[in-house]
Amino acid sequence: MDDQTLRPAVGGEDAGYLLEFLQDGVFVTVYPSDGTEMLFELSDVRQTLQDNGVIDYDVIELSKIIREAAGERRKLADEFVEVMPEEEEDVSGARDNESAAQEEESSSEEVAGIIIDISRDQMIATVRYDTSKGTKLPTEADIKAALDEKGVVFGINEETIKNGVRSLTPFVAAEGKQVQHGENARIERKFDLSQKNRPKIDEFNRADYKDMGLFVLVKKGDLLAVRIPQTEGTPGKNIFGLDVPARTGRPIPMPQGKNTEVRNENELYATIDGQIVDSTRKIDIDPHLDIRSSVGTGTGNIDFTGSVSIKGNVEAGFVVKATGDIEIGGMVNGAEVYGRNVVIKGGINGQNRGIVKAVEDVQAQFAENANIEAGRDVSIIDAILHSNVRAGNRVYVEERRGIITGGSVAAGEEIRCKMAGNAAAVVTRMSVGVDPTVQQRYIEICRECKEDRGRLKQITQMLNTLSKIDVSRLPQQRIDQINTLTRSQFPLAGKIKRAEKEIQALEEAMGRMKDGKIRVADTLYPGVRITINSVIMNVQSIVRRCLLTVKDERVNIGTY
Repeated sequence: MDDQTLRPAVGGEDAGYLLEFLQDGVFVTVYPSDGTEMLFELSDVRQTLQDNGVIDYDVIELSKIIREAAGERRKLADEFVEVMPEEEEDVSGARDNESAAQEEESSSEEVAGIIIDISRDQMIATVRYDTSKGTKLPTEADIKAALDEKGVVFGINEETIKNGVRSLTPFVAAEGKQVQHGENARIERKFDLSQKNRPKIDEFNRADYKDMGLFVLVKKGDLLAVRIPQTEGTPGKNIFGLDVPARTGRPIPMPQGKNTEVRNENELYATIDGQIVDSTRKIDIDPHLDIRSSVGTGTGNIDFTGSVSIKGNVEAGFVVKATGDIEIGGMVNGAEVYGRNVVIKGGINGQNRGIVKAVEDVQAQFAENANIEAGRDVSIIDAILHSNVRAGNRVYVEERRGIITGGSVAAGEEIRCKMAGNAAAVVTRMSVGVDPTVQQRYIEICRECKEDRGRLKQITQMLNTLSKIDVSRLPQQRIDQINTLTRSQFPLAGKIKRAEKEIQALEEAMGRMKDGKIRVADTLYPGVRITINSVIMNVQSIVRRCLLTVKDERVNIGTY
């Protein structure tokens, strides 16, 4: 026997429990069961404890240990009464006082007291037992009477009461109907801003760091958010039979911000194209994108619906596209820029691979090894060096040095500069007159319009011929063909009318371009090749302050 063990242990894993009597107290271990049968009852353990002199312990704690069956040693009592050997041999003499034994036996047959605990929210009634008076289990009727005395009339569970009177374990005898409070209104956003500033992942799971998703774009009429209205909730009832009212959910205002509108009371739509700016309380649509750095690896490419402002540069290999105006505070270095109007406060260093293209105008400090296209005008403050420049209307290089050297510069109407070419006679091409793009469009639309007129004429002739026939005698298939022909003539006539208007506008534009001219305010150097309305002239000597036009199919050099 171990030095710390004062008495042999009782029970074991086969019995379902183990009692150990050590110097520092009495310990009990209850082993988990497989659930098929009950190996012992609470009364068995209590009797064993009594036989071994353990009197002072918490029976409720013992019931809890048996119910949990955790397989862990738990301390039950600090001490026990030592039984003398001679007393163990003479069981009949376990107590000297026979009346005391009878008194204890009588006490154990008394019914345990019933205690009803009511939860603070008056929704749960729990039954527990007071074993100080006795350990005999009460009946179901005793439990119901105790509940009735407490005023518990609703949610009484007959099944749990039936099971609860089989042991001294506390149990829930009644439970009210819980109240279901109404849900608050909420806003359900139809966009996801969590992917901003993250590289786009392609189908091969590769990250594209040139597409960083700086913004979330929407189109006019896109649904931005939906409001889910608040609900009223469902009332409950406590164990005393009293109704518990439900709280109605709180409403929430629509997050309507700039350039948005509310439809159908609970739907928010965009009224313009632009980027989403969500401040939680309001959702705005901003038609302008402001980038306070350079466009490069930190931002990726920019493709924006609206206008864009860039504080820094646009680095080589990156692309900036916008449906509105683009303003760049720094340089464009071998990059691609596409916008309605493009203003570059620095210069354009094209590196023979970049392009700056505008629907209307392009402005920059200088252009070197660049490709520039503008639907209207190109304005360069200082110099155009070895670049390819095309403008629908005019090219201006009149401030500061005002130099055009190398490359090719073309304009539909006029080119203005201070100096063209240089003293080294570098080849510089300057051309004005009909814009080849406009001329090509004119040829294409004239051909299309001619073909459409021919088709419309054929349809009209066929319908005139068929009008002389009794259509009712024709088969249904033939009647359907006639109806199709009749319907087709109207959209075709509208298309011809629109084409005629465009042809007229192009003819007027080409008429203005026939008066193309080149103005050189200072010096025109040899090596410059002039083309005006398809008339070519190679400059052989220095010409100063000149106006170049076409007269009698020849380039005429006049005074500036």
